[in-house]
Amino acid sequence: MMIIHTTKPLFAWDCLEDSPSLQTIKDLLAALPDSKLLNSLRAARGKGRNDYPVSVLWGVVVLRVALRHITTEAVLAELRRNEGLRRLIGIESEAGVPNPWNISRFEEVLGQEPHRTLLKEVFNVLIQRLGVAVEDLGSNTAGDATDLSARRKPAEASQEEIDEGLPQASGGRKEYKDDEGKVTKVVEWFGFKLHLIVDVKHEVVLAYEITDTKAGDGETLPVVLEQAEANLPADRIETLAYDKAADSDDVHKTLSGKGITPVIQMRALWQTDPERMLPGHDGSSNVVYDEEGTVYCYDKVSDPPTRHKMAYIGHEPKRKTLKYRCPAKHEGWECPMSKICNAGKSYGMTVRVPREVDLRRFPSLPRATKKFERMYKGRTSVERVNARLKVFWGVDDGNLTGSRRFFAQVGVVLAVHAVFATLLASAPRREGTLGKIRLSPIAEALRTKAKAQATAV
Repeated sequence: MMIIHTTKPLFAWDCLEDSPSLQTIKDLLAALPDSKLLNSLRAARGKGRNDYPVSVLWGVVVLRVALRHITTEAVLAELRRNEGLRRLIGIESEAGVPNPWNISRFEEVLGQEPHRTLLKEVFNVLIQRLGVAVEDLGSNTAGDATDLSARRKPAEASQEEIDEGLPQASGGRKEYKDDEGKVTKVVEWFGFKLHLIVDVKHEVVLAYEITDTKAGDGETLPVVLEQAEANLPADRIETLAYDKAADSDDVHKTLSGKGITPVIQMRALWQTDPERMLPGHDGSSNVVYDEEGTVYCYDKVSDPPTRHKMAYIGHEPKRKTLKYRCPAKHEGWECPMSKICNAGKSYGMTVRVPREVDLRRFPSLPRATKKFERMYKGRTSVERVNARLKVFWGVDDGNLTGSRRFFAQVGVVLAVHAVFATLLASAPRREGTLGKIRLSPIAEALRTKAKAQATAV
């Protein structure tokens, strides 16, 4: 059993054991809500040969990920020499250890319906438990898509997968550009894309989706977001950070409709006119905005005219506007244009920008604010999660052939990620000495919820 110091975060990912103990593996297997999946697999097998029970084959694919083995052969070799590990998944003797081809065939079945959906349900149930127990899980989120390598079946063999609606491995290319639009880096791969939405603070995956390499991030985001909302209590998600790949009118409209604050960097599209008149203002006005939606006012008295960024006061949800005021009055400095603009008002000129003019350009949290910059940095949490999935649990194996096996392996990796998150949140906390160990309220809630669901099943 993992025992974590009380000063560590709730999800102390750095405390995961490089070589999990038998007790940790036992806790992991017990925490997996896999009864529906196993029953479905047993029903599909019917009255056929049962040399290697479904629970054994399932245990092998879970252990391969949990024990961080690169290949199936490696985990099978450990099972042959480790009697205690064998017994945890129901193997009585060394002769009962499956062969590599048994596992590959099992993965092929695991990637078919209805098992594929039930495998994802294992992940969803674990995240739903965490969402209820951890009050701030999912409040601030971030999304991203990463490349995963895989192989494609021959044309005839892949037709069944295509008929099932599964995407096929294909070539992908991603270009990274600098502020001037010059390509600085190119990444090419053959396989799929994995789309994630994660919690920024806790680095827990809330939802995932697998697509081919041609699917755009902005096109897939609404699907993944809907899954994340279903896994969390109502109206839990407050913010969503994403890079420029999600900067589209449709994405901003979707987020605005759900009351989620977008923290999305903007793509540069204006070729001319670095600034334009604010809607509703004529040529005599001194208020303009740039491509990112930052509002400025001009001091026309000075020579040459001087531009100042207006003071952002806040978002007015009822009016659906962004409120700005005179920067001189707000910050306490003298402006030659003050008498003209402010007309004797103690708080200065007020400008309200209707967000409906352009939801993409005028989000509820303007980009030219320190809060936006601070929250956008939270997007690095997705990169850390991607690295953990790839390096720690081997989701980017690259040796799998076919969409069914690929979907099965990714589903198992995400289920292991979710169950390890549960174990971390449920782990006893050590205070000072080994003799002072206690369960946190969150750990007690998770254990109670798990026992209740196990009893119901």
